Parts: sequence; structure tokens; C-alpha cells
Amino acid sequence: MMALTVHLKSVANLRGKGDRIAKVTFRGLSFYSRVAANCEAVAHFNEMFQWPIASRLDGSEMLEIQVYNYSKVFSNRLVGTFCMVLQKVAEEGQLELTDTFIDDNNTSINTSVTIEIRYQSMDGTVGMRSNGEYLDVPDDRDGIFTFETDSLLSGQSHGSAASAKRSLQGSIPTFRKSGKGVFAAMKLGKIRSSKDDHKKDEPAVLEMEDLDKKAMRLAGMLEPDAISLASVTAVTTNISNKRSKPDIKIEPSSGRPVDYQISVTIIEARQLIGLNMDPVVCVEIGEEKKYTSMKESTNCPYYNEYFVFDFHVPPDVMFDKIIKLSVIHSKNLLRSGTLVGTFKMDVGTVYHQPEHQFYHKWAILSDPVDITAACKGYLKCDIAVVGKGDNIKTPHKANETDEDDIEGNLLLPEGFPAERQWARFYVKVYRAEGLPKMNTNIMANVKKAFIGENRDLADPYVQVYFSGQKGKTSVQKSSYEPIWNEQIVFTELFPPLCKRMKVQIRDSDKVNDVAIGTHFIDLRKISNEGDKGFLPTLGPAWANMYGSTRQYTLMDEHQDLNDGLGEGVSFRARLLLSIAVEILDTTSPEILSSTEVQMDSISNISESATGKMEEFFLFGAFLEATMIDRKIGDKPITFEITIGNYGNQIDGTSRPSSSRKKKKDGESDEEDSELIQNSSEDEADEEGHLESVSCTPPMKPVVTDRNYFHLPYFEKKPCVYIKSWWQDQRRRLYNANMMDKIADKLEEGVNDVQEIIKTEKAFPERRLRGVLEELSFGCSRFVNLANKDINQTGRTKLDRERLKSCMREMDNIGQQAKQMRMQVKKNTVKDKLKMAQNFLQRLRFLADEPQHSIPDVFVWMMSNNKRIAYARIPSKDILYSVVDEETGKDCEKVKAVFLKLPGKKGFGPAGWTVQAKLELYLWLGLNKQRKEFLSGLPNGFEELKVAKTDRYLHSVPPVSLVYNMKQVFQLRAHMYQARSLFAADSSGLSDPFARVFFSTHSQVTEVLSETLCPTWDQLLVFDDVELFGEASELRDDPPIIVVEIYDQDTVGKAEFIGRTFAKPTIKMCDEHYGPPRFPPQLEYFQIYRGNCTAGELLAAFELLQIGQGGSADLPPLEGPTDSERGPIIPVPLGIRPVLSRYRIEVLFWGLRDLKRINLAQVDRPRVDIECAGRGVQSVLIQNYKKNPNFSTLVKWFEVDLPENELLHPPLNIRVVDCRAFGRYTLVGSHAVSSLRHFLYSAPNKASSNSGSAGEIVIMDSMEPTVRKMDTCVKLDATSDAVVKVDMIDDESDKEKKRKKKKKKKGAADEEDETDESVLDWWSKYFASIETLKETLRAQEAAQAEAEEREDLEIAAEAADIKCDDIVRKGSRMRERIKEKRNAKDKKKGHAVDGAEKQIVKSKVDELMVYNKELETEYGDFEDWLHTFNLYRGKAGDDDEHALDDDRIVGRFKGSLCMYKLPLSEEITRDVGYDPNMGMFQSIPHNDPINVLVRVYVVRATDLHPADINGKADPYVVIKLGKSEVKDKENYISKQLNPVFGKSFDIEARFPMESMLTVSVYDWDLVSTDDLIGETKIDLENRFYSKYRATCGISSTYSLHGYNVWRDPLKPSQILAKLCKEGKIDAPQYGTGGKVQVANRIFVGPTEIEDENGLKKQTEEHLALTVLNHWEEIPRVGCRLVPEHVETRPLLNPDKPGIEQGRIEMWVDMFPMDTPAPGPAIEISPRKPKRYELRVIIWNTDEVILEDDDYFTGEKSSDIFVRGFELRVIIWNTDDVILEDDAFLTGEKMSDIYVRGWLKGQQEDRQDTDVHYHSLTGEGNFNWRFVFPFDYLMAEEKIVISKKESMFSWDETEYKIPARLTLQVWDADHFSADDFLGAIELDLNRFPRGAKTSKQCSIDMIRNEQELPSISIFKQKRVKGWWPFVARDENDEMELTGKVEAELHLITAEEAEKSPVGLGRNEPDPLEKPNRPDTTFLWFLSPLKAIRYLVCNRYKWLIIKIVLALLLFVMLGLFLYSMPGYLVKKLLGA
Repeated sequence: MMALTVHLKSVANLRGKGDRIAKVTFRGLSFYSRVAANCEAVAHFNEMFQWPIASRLDGSEMLEIQVYNYSKVFSNRLVGTFCMVLQKVAEEGQLELTDTFIDDNNTSINTSVTIEIRYQSMDGTVGMRSNGEYLDVPDDRDGIFTFETDSLLSGQSHGSAASAKRSLQGSIPTFRKSGKGVFAAMKLGKIRSSKDDHKKDEPAVLEMEDLDKKAMRLAGMLEPDAISLASVTAVTTNISNKRSKPDIKIEPSSGRPVDYQISVTIIEARQLIGLNMDPVVCVEIGEEKKYTSMKESTNCPYYNEYFVFDFHVPPDVMFDKIIKLSVIHSKNLLRSGTLVGTFKMDVGTVYHQPEHQFYHKWAILSDPVDITAACKGYLKCDIAVVGKGDNIKTPHKANETDEDDIEGNLLLPEGFPAERQWARFYVKVYRAEGLPKMNTNIMANVKKAFIGENRDLADPYVQVYFSGQKGKTSVQKSSYEPIWNEQIVFTELFPPLCKRMKVQIRDSDKVNDVAIGTHFIDLRKISNEGDKGFLPTLGPAWANMYGSTRQYTLMDEHQDLNDGLGEGVSFRARLLLSIAVEILDTTSPEILSSTEVQMDSISNISESATGKMEEFFLFGAFLEATMIDRKIGDKPITFEITIGNYGNQIDGTSRPSSSRKKKKDGESDEEDSELIQNSSEDEADEEGHLESVSCTPPMKPVVTDRNYFHLPYFEKKPCVYIKSWWQDQRRRLYNANMMDKIADKLEEGVNDVQEIIKTEKAFPERRLRGVLEELSFGCSRFVNLANKDINQTGRTKLDRERLKSCMREMDNIGQQAKQMRMQVKKNTVKDKLKMAQNFLQRLRFLADEPQHSIPDVFVWMMSNNKRIAYARIPSKDILYSVVDEETGKDCEKVKAVFLKLPGKKGFGPAGWTVQAKLELYLWLGLNKQRKEFLSGLPNGFEELKVAKTDRYLHSVPPVSLVYNMKQVFQLRAHMYQARSLFAADSSGLSDPFARVFFSTHSQVTEVLSETLCPTWDQLLVFDDVELFGEASELRDDPPIIVVEIYDQDTVGKAEFIGRTFAKPTIKMCDEHYGPPRFPPQLEYFQIYRGNCTAGELLAAFELLQIGQGGSADLPPLEGPTDSERGPIIPVPLGIRPVLSRYRIEVLFWGLRDLKRINLAQVDRPRVDIECAGRGVQSVLIQNYKKNPNFSTLVKWFEVDLPENELLHPPLNIRVVDCRAFGRYTLVGSHAVSSLRHFLYSAPNKASSNSGSAGEIVIMDSMEPTVRKMDTCVKLDATSDAVVKVDMIDDESDKEKKRKKKKKKKGAADEEDETDESVLDWWSKYFASIETLKETLRAQEAAQAEAEEREDLEIAAEAADIKCDDIVRKGSRMRERIKEKRNAKDKKKGHAVDGAEKQIVKSKVDELMVYNKELETEYGDFEDWLHTFNLYRGKAGDDDEHALDDDRIVGRFKGSLCMYKLPLSEEITRDVGYDPNMGMFQSIPHNDPINVLVRVYVVRATDLHPADINGKADPYVVIKLGKSEVKDKENYISKQLNPVFGKSFDIEARFPMESMLTVSVYDWDLVSTDDLIGETKIDLENRFYSKYRATCGISSTYSLHGYNVWRDPLKPSQILAKLCKEGKIDAPQYGTGGKVQVANRIFVGPTEIEDENGLKKQTEEHLALTVLNHWEEIPRVGCRLVPEHVETRPLLNPDKPGIEQGRIEMWVDMFPMDTPAPGPAIEISPRKPKRYELRVIIWNTDEVILEDDDYFTGEKSSDIFVRGFELRVIIWNTDDVILEDDAFLTGEKMSDIYVRGWLKGQQEDRQDTDVHYHSLTGEGNFNWRFVFPFDYLMAEEKIVISKKESMFSWDETEYKIPARLTLQVWDADHFSADDFLGAIELDLNRFPRGAKTSKQCSIDMIRNEQELPSISIFKQKRVKGWWPFVARDENDEMELTGKVEAELHLITAEEAEKSPVGLGRNEPDPLEKPNRPDTTFLWFLSPLKAIRYLVCNRYKWLIIKIVLALLLFVMLGLFLYSMPGYLVKKLLGA
């Protein structure tokens, strides 16, 4: 035996005086020394530590010694660390040295250590001591373990490893080693087995109670009835490491289609780029497209349209689909329109959001054609993705003030930058290898005949899908090894909202292309978004592709696998590719602006770029092949192992075209198979190369039992081995292995903690601390190991970056775990457990290596040369490494492998049956490390090699192993019972029996008929079980036992129910059969059926070695065989649980909703209750139709049950129908699996009498300003404080008044609301919704603050900050949060101070709005009456038993109460104790009772569209018993969010009619109406509940008005009744507004006003105060149901589990024998109020000049302005941009007009007249627009009713925000008018107009949020200047003019009294505007134009021309007459 011994002598030169402790670590296993107490400079330890080791000592291994200052109270402080490399020790075997320590900063310190190290190798060459000395040193203290970090289940293994003596030397629990082979097989390097105790702070010195129950069990101190935990993991922990953990879940679930529903609401768009557009939004998901309606001439359209897409696809396919939102301009039937911008996101991103949705978020639109362009606008939408069983919490949808803060609400996941940049994604595809044949051989022969050469049968190309686009490479004709060297370039925003890239090799074919293989690249795994992160990068690396088997068939049944759906069953090919991302600088001019996919060719890549080629060796040994499904037939069976194409015989070799030196893809078919058949000819050629053997020899199977065969691999175990060549990228796998191991350990720990919490065991926090410590140790170990290879060469960029980020993350997790460990307290365990699960997810994510290296290994079972079943084993799991942490978890271990059917065959029941179970040993490593490959096999074998005399024989692997060591055992399986089994028969029950498999043996229990909870109580004895291998190894590591549960059917084969695994407890023949390990305890084992749980099995298993004396030496099988049950042996006494006497009382109330059985109605049902063989029957219900309640209410029976509650058997409830002639039919059954919450616990005496010392005063005030939220006072029952709740602070009151005075008139104040007459129920409802929203917001803020505080604490602990610092930091944090909030408020433009707002709002009384069903808030109202669903019929096999609802055949109402006998007498002595009712005292009688049920339906939201147009026409249907109310004539047209506002009265008779169904139907003109969804309410439970859910109690009492008291009983009567029922004194009303109930005093007002305003005295307010605080009354108090509205999901039976919308409603119930209630409350929807908005446009100014004048060439504009009943008067426009150039003179001018409309009413738009030839941008109009409209004040929406199209049957109602749009235009006569600018005013909050044109600027729009806003509904009349804006080419806002307008809002009545004319017409005409002479049209009055031309512009020019002409004429005349004149003169004529 090999061992390393360290003798720690002393540590010298220590500073100070104190206790010291040392920790010595080797291969991850640490030992602590004893504490050296009170030593000064030198600590003498003088201790020996020994590590038995199973593999040779490697020269590079390290030994670490750490010395701590030890403290009992605080954590230990590290003094120094000493590390040494054991190279010298490995060579020489012995070493003695003294050396110095180093401190945390790696600097050397004075302290030194003296040690001696010895190493003894296997052959004993090194080291001095004999073996014996090693093992039997009596004082050897090396077995010290502590339990905190222990795995929960290792109790058994330690127990088996160490004899159970425990001595407490210095209170240290030590375990002495016993016997030789204890740790011989243990590889202590593995953290997993070494139960390492690397506590940095507390050593092995633990207090007694700290030895978790574990130690006590080992010491045999645990009570015999204890049960071990998490038996699923019982299989998992071994002391020796020869076996690895089997996988329990078998069926692959990934490829199965599921229902999904995606709902998208397009609300509105803003800031769309473009002028005067008609936008339409297109929603596209996958192939489906849906469009919104078109909105005309607006670039901020409001849609509020809802779309639903239904899918039935596998999750992977769903999450890769792209949601694309596009805005299209002017699309119609004839043309497709132009694209404005798009937004893309994959469905997975939405699904992984909290609540699976984005709510009210703005999507940024970008232009795919031009990436240099800026944002094209914003689209506000909701997107939700619902899978089956997800329910989406809709944030409450009423009264939304629009989230105008676009930047703060972008449609992006958390942490994404708001501005995403464009990036190029380069996918480089180099080459592929190992492609399969893609054509039949016939075709190949035809081709060969024609072409004359044998070509490869595949024409591959690569296609890449990313973000909705796809690109493909060229096709390489006829090649199995194609070389492309091409790159595909995608342009996409970064970071992309699409998580996966799909790379597919496809085969080009004339008919249709098929996929050869698919690989998905998760971008999150190849990038890191942190500060030190990196852009996505990958490779160059090989991607392995898996899919269907390689033989080619025309119809490949597993083609889906090649498309990436489901788990691939065979290697298909590997592809060399790389990915790089480059962020684009969109400003550079040479950039390509399109996002089309591009293709380029790239240069070749060198062979070595992906790593050096190495020869790998894979070895496998088949130790056992059992449970082979008999359907296969009895042909000989062979197993084949393949890695890549190596070893694949039938269909593997597509011969490589380039003949490589290494035969890359296996050898040629014929030779290969020949060699394997005659394995004797297996030869090693001269280089020592050996041929591979990849198949076991064929062997005929032998029958095990009715279902299974096994192969007779007894002493001779066949082996296979394969040589293969791969690039050496083991490092990747090593890192993944290390992380996986840490994650496995963490998962196991987390499961343990959950199990401790679930079973309410003690000290879960200790186990969690241990788990976290293990985690932090594992992480630091990873960082140390990974650090070594940081500078390795030949790595890709991703390898380097990923290693860095993994190390950072692991370091981070380690640190956090360390800090969390300190914070784990009893009360924080659950929170910290959540964080630990979060760590687990992070670890699993990190461990998944995106760059593949060695392909996975496949094990195939073949029969008759056909592939039958397979198992896929990841290569990293079996990869060998010298460092143990890096070794795969199944390498060198025997693993139980279950084979399954390939592809879709494996879905459903076929996938659950095991095809074969193998005990398989696998080893994969470099060929040069091959010497280790057999080291993990169970010992005791000889190698059988190929018989060939050869000098290389020693290096040839064996073809089989022969075990000459054989142990004989007897297995005893104690099968006690099972519970909650799967219902396999149509009766809803099963006839279960269990089949136990061990090795090649199997036995069955008896069949118990008709039960889901069988108690077999049967011992199965397996005699003479032969196991091969060393006894000691088998003792530590027995094979697993498989238990399968079946349902016996009379006809046909037994049906599979589920399966579980177990490990037996083993007794060798030399051990004593006694405590603590024997007899074994019963344990629960989880039964799995595929992926789902299918019950639990309670059993124990022991394996007893049969020695020389035969089975006589075994402990006797006690007790005779059961005489009644024949030769069945019951479970012996020591194992079966200890029983006590219990009494179970049953309350029989009644049966409900029983369905027909075999078409006959149930008439005389009876309920049978059974538990542990005893039971009771109810009385018979004589006539179920007349009265389904029982006449005798309470019965009881006594039964013996185990004392341990966890072992209690289930209680079965069965309902039978008694028919004529003594026949009984089973109606349905229910199994109560856990009786724990029906256990009776005596009421706490202390609490019931407490509080009498002092009286507790609770104030309540009737001031209406108070919110109900503030008055709630939670008081502890025992406190005696007097609590005053001050409702209003006086000082703040005055301040508020002062502020009110200051406030400007018209600022958004809600003073109107105060008037009582205005208030109605809706005011109350909307106020309550606001409160609900605020509460939710406050909760979120509080949660965020708590999280921040926790982070601060963690940080503080890390940095040792003092407490007050935390407080300071916390307050800073709070300030920051406040600032953020204030900023947000500012943005929303509330000029009002927050506090002021509150006081305004809370004048309205409120009710409770629950955004869920009332039942969830009050525990289903099962406070004393429980409902048990009765099941019948076979359970559905769909995931998670979703179809259970279909199996419900009725409900049993009743209750149970169970208690131990004898019962204390105090209970029975109570006043009025009725012995007949037992524990069910004071329960109402169950006689039929008449009740008036009043159902109020408020509204429905988000209904599923039912019509083709994407809308529905909903109406309400109410059903109760036989009565049904249809509100069909009041259907609401084309609405998905209808407001019903209806109440319905129905008279019902409980219990016959107690299930209320509220349905919403869709009205159809022609066909039958469709059900949209329905909700069911059990009224009976509500009616009888102590929470008093009959009529909600309102917060205040009033006699009239909107808040009138609804209940026929007044509060004082209700209070008196409750006191009487609760047996407490009646309330005593005192003076001064006080009332005393029990020992509480309540204070409240005593006056009330009647309708006439008269005040009178009343006690009702006081009584109501008590009712609102009823939960504070001791003993009987509980929270009474308040006045409320509940929100219930609507479900449709056709789409189970998916919400079809929600309905808001409430129900009141009034018994008919009490006074009649008043009339129902009026909740009909508010009618919109009719208004008229008058807008006068007076003037415009500074309008931009757009035209050149036809005459003058000046820029001018013809100004006109476009515009409820709003009367809008356009006075002037100013500074309007001048559009035109004048025709003749070239001056700028505009022909201006103004246009206006109310949003949503574009067709009613109005235009002013045109102001022609504005040369300055000034326009004068004096023009009036009049807009009548209907307005809902509460919702701030305009209501429009119009027909959608000419074909519509009736009008559709729309609700649209009140917004007025004004535009300024330039009129053109021969072309379209030019748009100059616009302004949109939200009539509820818009900026006050400027007084003058000068003061009006663009800032009024830019800084709209900061400016004070006004509401036209408050201020009624407003006049001022507002700016017109438009966007220029650079998308910047520019001022294009100003308008002076006057807005006047009047009601319809006022408008009738003072009518006005449109424009300047009568009545009340406006005067004509004073326009300059130039404003006319030249071609209408040409003379005027000429006059203007002549007079104005060219007057002086004409004068000058005339003068010049005169001059010219005179000069001409002069020149003309001059010569004559001269001649005359000269001649003197």
C-alpha cells in the first residue's frame, strides 16, 4: 500500500503568546493538528499525518502547511503558509527540513517549521517503516473528521469505514481506522471523497452539540426510528471511489413540443423620422405576420392594439424565433409601403425576463438598410411569452399617466446599454471532417458506371442563422472532408438581442437539402459583458456535431436530431470555425451601410492552429449487462463503443480522401470487421501501434425474468479499446471538470439542506455553512490550479479570456460564499439557500465549455447488426488527468449506464423503460499516460490478452478480464411501502408490485390491488448472489440496486410506473450484526418516471456476506412467514418502525360535482377513509341530487402509526356509489400523502390569556384624509403597550395650506374631485388602484434597498468596515435612491409637491384591489373546511401531470384531525364541549340554506382575441347550479379590454349550487359564440369561512353616497355575532369614543351624518374599527375580508394552463333568512362627458419661407394652420419657415395655412384659409376650429366610437389620450403641399404658452418636462404663443415657426348656450385679419398682381428705366439730328 507520512515536529520564531493550530494539506485533503495551548516563540506539535494514496506520487505535487493563531470565539488568524514541491521526496522517499513561512503577501517571514516526510511506494522501495506500522499505530490521530462539511449521507460510508468507537480526546471526535483495506482504495486527491475539512477559521475542535446527528448515528446514539435524508442521493456518496453516481432521470425532454402563447401589445410610437407619414406597425414572429391599423398623417401614432400568436413547438425552437417589430410608412392594398425602422429580439430574451415579459417599454427602431442613420423613432409595447403553467402578473392597467421617460424605459434587458452600436459578426468557416454518406449505394454505383470513379457521396455547404438572417457558404461537391475557407458576415446591433447562433452543415441536393448536423453557439458563453470582459470570440476551434445514426436512408426517422432538436445519438461531423466581432464606427465614410449578409473568402489556416495532434486511448470494460429489454429478441447481442468515427463499424467510415499518415477516421470496413471478429489475430505492428477493438464479442442473452434478459458476463468481463487522434485541448475539459465537480458538490449540499428544511430536521444552517465553506475552498483551489496554465501557448483568444473571466468569477463566488457563511443564521437559511442556488446556476453556466475538443463517447447495443439502444457519455467525464480535481467524474470508475432508445422513439412510455443497464468502466487519456488505465477497476482480476507471442505483449490492453476472486452474498430487500404512486388504471388507482434487481437476479413483491399507497411489508431474500472482486472493495462500494414499480393488469403486460435506485448496507462475515449500522433504517427513495416524480418508496436493503459457515452464520430471519399471505416474510421487527396509538377524527361535510360513472349518475354515495389498514365509513347520502351533504358530521377511528412523522403512511379517501342489489362502484379516490398539517396542536395557553396585564389602545380616526394603509397597527398579543396612531401631522398641514395658496391656478390640481356628488364607485376604484401601484412601487424600492444593504454588509465584512460606516453608506445610498426618484418625478412634470398630491388623492375612501384571486390571499378559505379532489382515470404522461384536471371526477369536502392518545382532559373540559363533534367544535350545521349571490363584474383585461381581426366582442355569462345569466345583448364590440360594470343577482341553494362559473364569451353574428375563458369560484368555502368572505367590510361606515354600507347587518351586529361565536365577552362601548373587546380598547369617532347633513351619535364607527383590526383579538382573531375587487385569470379548457385574460370582479353573499340587503351598488361604466374645444388661431410668426415668389423670387410661405367640442382659435402664426421662391424676383415667401385635429380624429381635421405670400413668416388668420369630443375624466382618455370599415356590423369604441395636433403648411397649387412644422399638446399637461412671440422658443418643447404644465380641463381657457418644430436632415429638432392660439374648453351644455361658427362664420364671427396687400393669388387677380409688381417692387426701377429711356431717346435724337444741324451751321444755311 502506498502512503505519504508527514511528521510535523515544531514551529519556531512565533510572535506573541497564544494558542496555535496547524493544518497540513496534500491532494486537497487537510488534517488539523491538536491545539498547542499558550505557547510563546515555539509551538511543539510533534504529530504524524498519513495519507494512503492510490496513484504514484508525482514530482510536481505540492504539500502545504498553514499555521494559525487559534481562537475559540473569533475566526482563526493565519500566521503563515509553507508550500513545497514533493519532487525530492518522490525520488528519495525521505526528507527532513526546516524552512520559513510566507505570509498573505507572499513575503517571507521569520517563523519557521521543522518537518520530516516519508513516502512509501507500492513496491516498498522507498520509506523505512513496515506496512503494519503504518496501519496499527495505536495513537495515530489522522482520522479526525468534522461533520459540518460532511455530506449528509456519508454517515453510512464513514460508519462503514471506521469502527464506531468514538473517543473524545480534548473534545475532538476521532475515528480510528480499523483493518487493512479501509482507505486502500481511496484516492484522497479527490475533494469529493475526502470529506475535506479545510476550515480556515475553526479547526476540528467542535463542541459536543456541534456534532450534527451524523456523529451520533455513527456512535449508535440515534433513536432507532430515525430516517436518513435525501435518499435519492443515498446512492451518491461512496467512501471508496470505484463507482460513480448513476443518473436517475432518464427520458430526454428537450425535443418535445410544448404550447406557447406570445402576446404583443403595440401601444404607440413616438418621434418617427419622416414628415407627415401614415404609419403601420408589423409584428412578425417566425413566419407569422400581423399588422396594426394605419394612422394618418402623424409621426406619433397611438394604436393600443393587442396581438396573440400561438405556437406548439419544442422550447429550443421557440426561444430561437425572432420577434421583429417594423414600422412601415403608407402601406396599403396596392403597395407594400416604405420601411421606417425595425427592432429585433429573440423569444428567449423575453422568456428569461422576470415574469417572462416586458411591460410598457420603448423599442428603439433602427434602419437595417442604413446603419449610419440615427434612431428612427420609438415604439412602445408590451411583450409577454407564456408557456404552460406560467402565469404572468400583469402590472395593474388602469389610469396610466404615460411613461414619457423613454430613455428610462427602453425595451432592453437589465444591464444593456441604452445606445447599442452596430457591429460586424464574422463567422469564418474553414473545413469539416468525418461527414457521413448522404446518398444510397445504388446511386453511388450508377454514378460510378457513368463517371468511372468512386466519388464521396456528400455535397456539403454550411449555413449560419443569426438574428433572423441566414448566410451560406459555397457547395463543395462530393467531399467528406470539404474545405471552404470562407467567411459569412452579419451586421447587427451590439450587444445583440439574439442569444444563439445556429451553424448547420447541409447537404445540397436537387430535390431538397437536408441538414447533416447542427451546432448552436450561445453568445453569452463566448463573451463577457463585465468591466474586464471581452467581445464574442471563438476559435478557430472544432465544433462537433451529433445527430442521427450515420447510415443513409431516404426517410431518416431521426432527421430532427440533425436539425438540433433532441439529443444526437451519433457523431455526424466536425466543423472548424471561428467567430469574431468588430464594433463599427458608423461615422467613417467608407462603411457599407446595409445589413445584408456578406460572403468573402479567407486564407487557409495552419494545421496546428487548433492544437497539436495527439494520440488518445479509450478503454472500456463491461462488468455487467443486465435489464436488457426482451422485446429485442434473443439474437446474440454485442456492444460497440465509438468516439468520433473511431470504432464505428457498421456505418462509420467515410474513407478520408486525403490519405493521412494517421488513419483519421478509423480503418476500412472490411479489414476492420474481420480483425474484430477474429480478435486473436489482433497484432501490434512494429512501432507498437495496436489495432482498435471497439465491439464486445456477440453473446446470446439469458432470461432474468418476464421483462428482461441479461448477458452472462460472470467471471469473464469483455473489454474494448480504441486509439484515436485529436487535437490536444484537454485543458478546456480539465477546467470544466474542476468547475463541474465544485458544482456537483454544491448541488448535493443544497439538496441536503433543502431536505433538512423539508423534513424539519435540526440545524440546516450548519449544513449550509459547511456547503458554503466547501464551495469557497473549491473555488480557491480552482483559481490555484487554473493559475498554472494561464500562459500556455496554442490557445485561442477565447481560451485565454475565458480562463481569466472564470478565475475572476470563481474567485468572486469563493469570496461571496465565505462572507455568506458568516451570515448564515437560523432565520436567514432560506434566503442564503436561494443565493447558493444562484451560485450553482453560475457555476453550471461557467462549466459549459463552448469550444469543443474531443467528441463524446457513444455506447451502442447491437443485435442482428441493427442498432437498438444507446448511451452518450461526455468525453470530459471520463478524461484522465494527473491532477485529481481535473479528472472526469466518471474516469477510472464503474458507472451504471442505462441505455435508451434513439430520437423520438425515446419519448413517452418507451423512453421510461430501460433498454439495458450496463456496469461500465471507462478510461480516456493520452496514449502515453496509458499505464494508469486499469487502476480504477475493482481489484482481483487477471488480464486476458490476445494469445500471440510477441515482445510487445505487455503493452497490449486486455480483451477481457478474468476475476478469480468471488464473494457470495445474501441480499435482503425490506420492502415496506410506497406512497403517491402514479395512477395507471382507468379507476384512478393502480395494482402495484415492485421488482427488485440486483446484479443478474430479480424478485417481485406481491401485487396489492387498487391502491396508490401500497404497504407490502415484505422481505425479499436473494440467496447466493455472486459478486466479483475484493471483499473490502465490495464492502465500501457495492453495486446499485434498481427497484421498478409496475401496475399489474389482468390482460396484457404489466405497466411501468416508475423506478428508483438504492445502495445496500453491507456486512462482511467478520463484522458484528448490531448498532449503529444494523439493522438498517427504512429510507424514502424518490421514484422517477422519465423526468417526472412518480411517488416514493420506503424500504431498506442489506447485503450480508456468506462466509465459510454458509448461510447459517447470517442473522436469523425472525418471525414465521405470514400464515394469511402464504410464504411471504414480513419486514423484521428491528427494521419496521416503532408504532404509537393515534386517533384520527374525520369531518364528513359533503360531496360536490360528482361526474357520471359509466354513464350512470351517482345517487347514493359513501366515503370510505382508510389509513394503515384501519378506517371508517361515512353514512350513506340517501339522495345525492337533493342534498349532497352527510347527516352525521364527525366520526373517528384509532390506528397504530409510526412515531416518526415522516414515516406516516398516506390516508386514502375513496368514494363509492352504492347501487341496487348490493353493488358498489368506485367513483374516485384521493390520497392525502402527508398527515402532518392535520396534526392537532393544543392552543397556546400563554397567548390566550396574555395581555390582560395592560390594555391595548388602538386609535382610529375618521378623517377622510387618511389612507387605510396607514392605520394598520400590528401588535404582539403579549405586549401591553398603548399605541396611538397619529394620523395627521399638524405642522405639515399648515405647510400644505401655505403651498396651496402659492400654487398657480390651473396647475394639475384635483380639487374638483372633492365634491361628494361627483364621486362614485369608480372614483374609489381608481384611487385604490393608484394605492396598489404605489404599494407595489414601495415594495420594490424597499426590496432594492434591502438588497443594497445586504451587499454593503457583505462588502463591509470583507473590508472590516465598522458598523457606523455602514449606516453612513446606507444613508448615502438612500439619498441616491431619493435623488433618482426625484429626478423621475421631475421628468414626469409634476409641478405639484408629492405630499400635496397625496392629500388630494386620499380624500376618496378606498377598497382593496387584489391583483390575484381572493383564495390565494386567504389560503383557499380552507381554515376548517378542506376540499379534496377525487381522481379517477389514468394519469396523463404529459410533463408535470398537467392533465390531472381532466381526471377530477368530484370533490369531497371535509377535514381531518389526528392526535396521539391519550388526550389531555383540559380540552374536553371547555365550556359547551360537544363530545359528538370531537375536535370540530363550533362548526355550523350543514343543512341546505338559501343564499342571494350578487356578482359584480368590473372589467376584463388582455382577453385572447377570438375574431379574425385580432379583436373580440366579449360579453359575460354567469352560471350557478342550474341558473344561468347571459348578458349577450350587452356585448362590447371589438374590445380586448372591455369595461363591463355590471352586477348580477342569483338565488342559490347551498350546498347543491355552490360552484359559481363566470365566463367571458365572444359574440358572433353568424356562428355560435366562442368561449374566451372562464373562472370558477367555490362559494361554499367562502360562505362558511371564519374570514367572513360573504360581504367585504369597508374601511368607513356611511349611510349614503358612493360609499354606502352594503351589508344588511350593521358593524355593531357583526361584531356582536363574532364575539358570541368566538366565546368572548360582548363589546363594551364606553364614553369618549372607546370600545373594549377582549382586552383591547379601540378608539374612534362616534358621530355620523345622514343624507340631510344632520349629525347623530352612533357606535358603528367604533364597531367597524374593531372589525378592521379583528386579527389583533387574541385566540379568535383573524383578518376579515375587506371590501375588495379580485382579479381572476380566465382559462379555456382547450388550452389548459395558459391564461386567456383576466377578469376583475367580486361576489357578495347574503343568507335569505337575514334581512334583505339594499340595492346593488351602481358600478356601470362612467359615461364619457361631452366637451367642445374651441381653438382660435390668431397669428403665426417666423414661419420658415419655402417658396420663391413667381414674380419676385423672394422666399415666402402660404401659411395655413391645421387643428374639441374643443374650440381652438388660431390668432397668428409667426416666424413660419418660408417655403417658396418668387417666380420673377427670386424672393423667399410662404403661402401659410394651419391645420389642426384631435388625436384619433384625423378625418375631422380642420384647416384655416391661406395667408398668401408671407415674406416675413408672419401670418394673420383670426380663424376658429371647433372640436367636439367625449372625454373620460378618470382615465384621461378621449372616447371615440366609429365603424372600423364599411363592412363592420357595429361601432368600435377606442380610448385615446387627449392630444391636440397643430401643423403649419405651405400651400402649393400644382404640387403636394409642403409640411413645415407641428406641435402636439397633451391637453392634460402641456406647457403654458408664451406671452409674446419673442418669448416663445424651441425650449418650450425641448424642456417640456421641467416647465410648469397646465391642464385645459382645469384651466378651461388659455392663450399664448407655441413653437412649431420639425426635424432637419440630421434628425435635429429645429424651430419652423410660432403660432398664437387661444384654447377654450366648454361642456356640451355650455356650447349649446353659446354657439360659435367655424372659421370666421356666424354666430359670434371673428373679424377679418389685417393682412398686408401682398396676400393674394397672382393667377386669380392678375391686374392686382401687376399693380403690386409695378407699385411696390419695381417703382423706382421703372422710374429709373423711364429716365434712362428718355435719356437714351434724347441722346439718339441728338445723335440723329446733330450731323444735319452741324452741316446747316457749317454751310450757314
